[in-house]
Amino acid sequence: MNVASPASRPLFLITHEFYPKRGGIATFTEEIAKASVGLGFDVEVWAQSAPTTAKEKSWPFKLRRLPLAGTHDLQCQLRLAVQLIAQRRRLRYATVYLPEPGPMLAMMLLQGIPGFRPKQLILTFHGSEILKFHRNPVTRGLTRRLIENATRISTLTHYTHRLLIERFPEAKGKTFLTPGALRSDFAVVPTDSLPIAKDKIIVLTVGRLHPRKGQLLTLQALQALAPRFRNRIEYWIVGEHSRRNYEHTLRETATQSDLKVRFFGDLPDDELDRIYDRADIFAMTSIDYRQSVEGFGLVYLEAAAHGLPVVAHAIGGVSEAVVDGVTGLCVPPHHPAQLTAAFERLISDESLRRRLGESGRSWSRKNTWKRSADVLFNHTSAPDLTSTAS
Repeated sequence: MNVASPASRPLFLITHEFYPKRGGIATFTEEIAKASVGLGFDVEVWAQSAPTTAKEKSWPFKLRRLPLAGTHDLQCQLRLAVQLIAQRRRLRYATVYLPEPGPMLAMMLLQGIPGFRPKQLILTFHGSEILKFHRNPVTRGLTRRLIENATRISTLTHYTHRLLIERFPEAKGKTFLTPGALRSDFAVVPTDSLPIAKDKIIVLTVGRLHPRKGQLLTLQALQALAPRFRNRIEYWIVGEHSRRNYEHTLRETATQSDLKVRFFGDLPDDELDRIYDRADIFAMTSIDYRQSVEGFGLVYLEAAAHGLPVVAHAIGGVSEAVVDGVTGLCVPPHHPAQLTAAFERLISDESLRRRLGESGRSWSRKNTWKRSADVLFNHTSAPDLTSTAS
């Protein structure tokens, strides 16, 4: 059973992105909830339903599973809105935190109901939802009203802040930076349980199989290497598919050269850590894809914490997760020759790999979840991004 906090300050964290879902937002949500308990809040997480096959964890906060799938469709929004209305007396005198777009959509539906407004309403924006909310005239107006009613707003990066202020100027003056950090259970534990050819340099990508994550671009860049470099490497791809056609394209492309490619599918964290420890270079060459952007990328921090030099595209908030020339190499998107050249540099220069990797270990630990939660809920001093964003 979940353990209730003895603290007296009620905090309701409402999300559609929670265990057993995986990904950057799910990690952010879970870690902020844990950190908030440590700050003395009585935390209650409302989350989407979980499959019956999923084994529930023991949490340091109360967890309430809602009868909804956690999608962004209207039916899911209405079901969550009904839950919010039913619990309005509890929410009215509490801090309500919406860390991602799913519950924001439901809360938008309730803005016009007299008397329904939490004591404190706190929001976090990650990037893509800003573009999606702004594109539709209806959600644009509802988002503006939600932002006006919010007590405090956060983004993970300066990039996302600029995007938010450009589309929704109402957020100016109440937005603060709450950067991501490593998982609280993160550990580097080398293992020899996964045999590999010792003469190969492993290039690793971790992320859902989706065009925005750029696995195909990385694969094509590696296939374009001269044979003397290509023969020295293997490309490992970890992640579950979100588009079957994309995975099919990846596998088909992988067969078109002599480059060895391995697909691992989705992996639990302990097995993923072992894969990280076997790798030599991390690559996630994300791109802007339709209305989807890379707001940050916690996976870059995890790779850096394992001492891996990173190859990435200089887009969105990636430059705030990967420091070009310090923890990795960032190249402009849609320049495949430059991407191939970045891999060539790292493959041929072991000392460069080591230097970038060692810098990444310390860089990955510069932020903490407790600090971000403190900024969100205790309103501790934090830079107002209006003045600090470059």
